[in-house]
Amino acid sequence: MHIFSTLNAEPWGRRILGILELVVGLALLFPKTQILASFAALGLMMGAIGTHLFTPVGIIVKWDGNSDNGQLFAMALISLVSILIYLILYSKKQNLTVYQLISKEILKRSE
Repeated sequence: MHIFSTLNAEPWGRRILGILELVVGLALLFPKTQILASFAALGLMMGAIGTHLFTPVGIIVKWDGNSDNGQLFAMALISLVSILIYLILYSKKQNLTVYQLISKEILKRSE
């Protein structure tokens, strides 16, 4: 709640983001939606990292004398790198470039 209050997005920002994360998390479980969900998760993590870097939230989140010591930021970075590795390995397995994978999976174009 502290982060969304800092961003003046409490409670709706928190609720909407929670629903988006739930949908993406569930979509990651199914092979048919896994790649699209991976790109969505990539976008969510880029948003989280951007929030830490470019807003008053900061890399180290501090509230009421407490601190996360940068753990949320670190977890977002780890998630981002993991998703990127997965997408690169998947595209290589499919003999596609990442651009071709985006065209095929997101833009629904056949190459």
